[in-house]
Amino acid sequence: MRRLPPLPARPRGLTVWPAAVAGTIALALSGENAAHAAPPSPALSAVPPAPATLGSPVLASAAPPVSYTVQPGDTVWAIARAHGLDTAAVLAANGLEAGSIIRPGQVLALVPAAPAPPPAATTEAPPAPAPSGRTHEVRPGDTVSAIAAANGVSIDAVLAANGLTRASIIYPGETLQIPSAESAAATGVAASAGPATAPGLDAEQADNARLIIRIGRELGVSDRGIAIALGTAMQESWLRNLDWGDRDSLGLFQQRPSSGWGAPDQILDRERATRVFYGGSGDPNGSATRGLLDIPGWEGMAYADAAQAVQISAYPDRYAQWESPATAWIAVLG
Repeated sequence: MRRLPPLPARPRGLTVWPAAVAGTIALALSGENAAHAAPPSPALSAVPPAPATLGSPVLASAAPPVSYTVQPGDTVWAIARAHGLDTAAVLAANGLEAGSIIRPGQVLALVPAAPAPPPAATTEAPPAPAPSGRTHEVRPGDTVSAIAAANGVSIDAVLAANGLTRASIIYPGETLQIPSAESAAATGVAASAGPATAPGLDAEQADNARLIIRIGRELGVSDRGIAIALGTAMQESWLRNLDWGDRDSLGLFQQRPSSGWGAPDQILDRERATRVFYGGSGDPNGSATRGLLDIPGWEGMAYADAAQAVQISAYPDRYAQWESPATAWIAVLG
């Protein structure tokens, strides 16, 4: 086996990242257009293979099932959607968190959470927020955080006005009520609430994840494609825009100038680097590199195989561990 060269010495003054972060900087292969070879990282629990494509109508039944046995490829989000339930409700009913891993054969309860009991007669319910008269029709690429910021209100205020939670998903064509700052304050929703984060992510990582999700929406990429991009960035850079890496690897996806992915300042441009990873007709690199949308049949590939087709990693199996977490991040941030 060929001995690989050691990582270069860390420049003086460079922030010391946790060992897990440094471990994600992969050994790049010498193949043409290779982005970065994903490194070894601490082994995680086995995750299910790529989720089966949803879209088949759910058959109505007189008595909805109260439990479900997990099948290979299932995710909590997919199970909840197939049974007309909210993902957060299924997680809560089974004592799970958004980043929890489910396994084939596991039995999940599908009974939705019981509604809260009505308040006591002596307790006066707080007034509902007065309609502001403003609405917003969701467009491709929109997120609740972006809509809230554009209208000068908090994320929590928009969520409360529309009966949503931070795990809810919004869809193009949906109309959201935009509360006024006064009505949000009257109901106790702070206008200065910070942006949402997701399970396992700090503020910097969540911000990078939101950018990857937003650009994916703008390009019309499916949630599966966006999840592949999120997992790839997590494996390559721990979802941080690193200005260092193995050899000349840089940025969120550890793309290499020497392999044609762009000049260093271009690769460190988070938005440009993300568009290059997605590729397709809007790829800033044109045909010089091959992004996810340029891979024939990528939609039918296993999660890790699709990421590997872009990255050309020395450790292709490392991407699979991020499939379930990436799906949860989309549910919270996208």
